[in-house]
Amino acid sequence: MSNKPTLYAYAVKDRGRNQKAIWTRIGAAWPHEKGKGFTIELEAFPVDGRLVLTEPKADDKTGEGTPEADTSEGSAKEGA
Repeated sequence: MSNKPTLYAYAVKDRGRNQKAIWTRIGAAWPHEKGKGFTIELEAFPVDGRLVLTEPKADDKTGEGTPEADTSEGSAKEGA
């Protein structure tokens, strides 16, 4: 397994109409070592929200932040 993950895992909690969703990074995913698929490591599990896997941003050298903003909030994506 490579050090740098292929995908980051976020728990996304929708807060309702006209409010931004809360994105919390909870893990990462790497290509599976023995074929198709991914190995996912989670530090938490979203019980009442969504789990979203996203590719790291090109300018994200540290792996910090969210795909939507520099804070823990971002726009909710429909159908993600």
